[in-house]
Amino acid sequence: SSGRTYNDLNQYPIFPWVIVNYESKELDLSQPSNFRDLSKPIGALNPARKKFFDERYATWEHEQIPPFHYGTHYSTAAFTLNWLIRLEPFTTLFLNMQGGKFDHANRTFFSVSQAWKNCQRDTSDVKELIPEFYYLPEMFVNQNTYNFGEQDDNIKVDDVCLPHWARTPDDFVRINRMALESEFVSCQLHHWIDLIFGYKQRGPEAVRATNVFYYLTYEGSVNLESMTDPVMKEAIENQIRSFGQTPTQLLTEPHPPRSSLMHLTPMMFSSVQDDLCMLMKFLSNSPITHVAANTHPMVPTPAVITITCNHNFAVNKWNPNYQQQGTPTSFSSDKHEKDAELPVLMDHLFAQNTGLHRRTLGDNFDQRLKVTHSSFVTTADNRFIFACGFWDKSFRIFATDYARIVQVIYGHFDIVTCITKSENNTNYDCYIVTGSKDCTVMVWQFNARNQAIIGDIGNAVFVSAAEKPTPKATLTGHQTEVICVAVLSELGLVISGSRNGPCLVHTLTGDLLQSLDPPKNCFSPELITMSREAFVLVKFDSGNICSFTVNGRLLQYEKHKDNILTMILSRGGEYLITGGESGVADVWRTHDLTLLYSYPKCDGSIHSLSLSHDER
Repeated sequence: SSGRTYNDLNQYPIFPWVIVNYESKELDLSQPSNFRDLSKPIGALNPARKKFFDERYATWEHEQIPPFHYGTHYSTAAFTLNWLIRLEPFTTLFLNMQGGKFDHANRTFFSVSQAWKNCQRDTSDVKELIPEFYYLPEMFVNQNTYNFGEQDDNIKVDDVCLPHWARTPDDFVRINRMALESEFVSCQLHHWIDLIFGYKQRGPEAVRATNVFYYLTYEGSVNLESMTDPVMKEAIENQIRSFGQTPTQLLTEPHPPRSSLMHLTPMMFSSVQDDLCMLMKFLSNSPITHVAANTHPMVPTPAVITITCNHNFAVNKWNPNYQQQGTPTSFSSDKHEKDAELPVLMDHLFAQNTGLHRRTLGDNFDQRLKVTHSSFVTTADNRFIFACGFWDKSFRIFATDYARIVQVIYGHFDIVTCITKSENNTNYDCYIVTGSKDCTVMVWQFNARNQAIIGDIGNAVFVSAAEKPTPKATLTGHQTEVICVAVLSELGLVISGSRNGPCLVHTLTGDLLQSLDPPKNCFSPELITMSREAFVLVKFDSGNICSFTVNGRLLQYEKHKDNILTMILSRGGEYLITGGESGVADVWRTHDLTLLYSYPKCDGSIHSLSLSHDER
């Protein structure tokens, strides 16, 4: 709604500078002095410079041009291209803008510290940042070895010089993002929104905040359609492109502050959670192979769904009133406890030993295929279970109320081996991604309103189980059966791994982007998980874990003594939790794969892990 888009360099998305300390060897994010005052525009942080801009505004005299503080802008096409000059296609776009030549080396983005200093003392520099500073470490590396020349002090411009507290570009992006998401920024981010998008963008409040830009940067300041002089019209358009464009004003009243309560770290990482809080035993001796905790209060029936290797499932209701007890609670089908004392209430059909026929997915599964966590996926509202591995090469949707089959979907030419879904909320559509022995991956769309996989054939949309839905895309490139898949619709990516084959990165529309190249002793990918922070974790054979960027660069490698069978990421992506044959659940710090904590050993192997909505 603000008009900012990645498709227009003149209206590129804007992010704030949040850190002010780029000189020290270590950065303490618990110190307020390391953070910017977001209630002031970038040009007013330095008192001396603020005084200069205020005087310019107060003494401005011109009949046609209104007074302003800043003759430059915080976001222009030239600034954006200068930040991203080391990456294509921005390099080519920069050269086109500059007449085929790079700019003088002294003006080329080369040092984060120097860029910040310029924003504090140069009266013609009030640049804010772009989103890539918080997620794209590749922008700081001259991987294409462009010759940007030498500065006046004979220093060659190559990779961007980072602050001492950042060892690598990945480290800088991680710390920068931590700062952006910190409580110090959350408490005052609404002030910055007021300056860029809100009531301090124009008018008297903008004057008081030292936040008035050249008049042509504002929407509606000139009507190009009414201009009859083509020369004047072209001149005005060139000025607008040069001076930048202020976003559309979205708010005329102060933006409400974000909640300033400290974000809860998952309680699993504190000492109070060392003890097991509940043990649940089911009638069947078949191992539980899939656990899904959809426990958010917005879910109509918060529950923990469990599925066993013999294809029985249970819908165990979540107890939002549960309070942490000092000793663990044990619960089985022949033992009843007070509901308030239990975090999870066992499925009453299992607890009463009745109606078990209403909790089975049938016996049409191919017995040659090993049942794993990735054989199933549940919807966010706990109403449906997607299952694969059927001998007829289909995957199916079951309603959890009576285990009735809602839809049978065909598309693959061999048995479907794995299934996953994109992130979504209750009552929202999502992507379903399937992998098969036929070496392909297919992307499907689940329509929440119709409660079915839909397919497009021409202009017709098929939603009935009797009709044959078609996949949105078929992803190719594997030469052996696909055994693991992950999808992140926010980035539009699907990552899949095949037996003794590669991990391939595709777009949701089917374009093959690249392969993830692991170390030589990693042969067969078995588990994949992907974070919104743009990194991928792959578990290879024999407990090898590798961390990649979505652009395919290997970040970390760790060999685990256990054969890991399941792994998940915390919601923010900071922590990785793994479980395996030894029965131990391990907690890792994601960015460097440092082992933080190991839970007490379970009686058997851990086949599936899931986190509640509050990660407690």
